Amino acid sequence: MEDILDLYAQPVDIERPLVCFDERLCQLIEDVKQPIKPVPKKQDKPGKNQKIDYEYERNGTCNLFAFFAPYLGWRHIKVTQRRTKVDFAYCMKDLVDVHLKEAEVIRLVMDNLNTHTTAALYEVFKPAEARRIAAKLEIHYTPKHGSWLNMVESELGVLVRQCLKRRIPDIKTLKKEVLAWEDERNKNKICADWRFRKEDARVKLSKTYPTHQD
Repeated sequence: MEDILDLYAQPVDIERPLVCFDERLCQLIEDVKQPIKPVPKKQDKPGKNQKIDYEYERNGTCNLFAFFAPYLGWRHIKVTQRRTKVDFAYCMKDLVDVHLKEAEVIRLVMDNLNTHTTAALYEVFKPAEARRIAAKLEIHYTPKHGSWLNMVESELGVLVRQCLKRRIPDIKTLKKEVLAWEDERNKNKICADWRFRKEDARVKLSKTYPTHQD
């Protein structure tokens, strides 16, 4: 835990950017009946919702890979059909070669999911290519049951509240909606304001530390 907190406390370094990475499942749900748009009335307040029938059709699930540079105000959501080692490996390649190709090293925070390993790179790419990608990643894993330390979780929460808390029928529509959300937040360079330090952890989470006798 303190490794992550020390990392968050370091000054911003453009050549060694901090990036938080995570993923989440997303259900695809389609309306069976067309929603009814609200008829505006004088007494209605602005933003009245349309009427949606209780019936719906499940169209399966997909996966959202999320990158978030909390101190640079940049995020990227990649929508995929699955979340396999192959998908993860290509996410890392995109991070290194497309999104932050000018970085010397990328300080990457992520959880200990079984697909989140440099070994996945070697299973997908040839050894020289896998090593090239891995060499640009300085990986910091969140502790078990400590995924809340990953700042991208808060950003995914915003995505859900602002964009995904409704019925989205297919991946094509999802990609379009997520891209619009992403572009708007990147345009405004919305950053995270992380204030929880290791000194706070030692007080508020003292029970998680070993007990030492004087």
